[in-house]
Amino acid sequence: MRKRGTDKWHVYTFIADKPVESLKRKIKALTQRLSHLDYRIALIRINQILRGWANYFKHAVAKHTLQRLHTFVWWRMIRWVMQRHRMTWTAIQRWLRDPQGHWKPIELDGITLFDLGRVTITRHRYRGLLGIPSPWPDA
Repeated sequence: MRKRGTDKWHVYTFIADKPVESLKRKIKALTQRLSHLDYRIALIRINQILRGWANYFKHAVAKHTLQRLHTFVWWRMIRWVMQRHRMTWTAIQRWLRDPQGHWKPIELDGITLFDLGRVTITRHRYRGLLGIPSPWPDA
């Protein structure tokens, strides 16, 4: 894509829709309404999936996508806990808010949900032909 206001071109790598849908299917499978999977096992597996996914896509233009996915996973976990324990939204707020009213991260059985929205995006810069050293000796 061309940088706005200049003639410089940059390579942007975006996340396609297919991997996003695949991640959502995996999370949905782990947090089904009638799932009797232990919280600890489910949360460990969800964190493994999220960390691997974030590691793979941390070099893409993905900050907005990662934040949206974190919101999706957060709501899936909240609905799963509400269904299993027959909790109301008020009870969830009492559980996940501190005295100042700020939201705390979801923690079940001592394991905290990984926050995809806080993953730092590190873009590879174009170094040009002169910036890349040649492995062959000069003639």
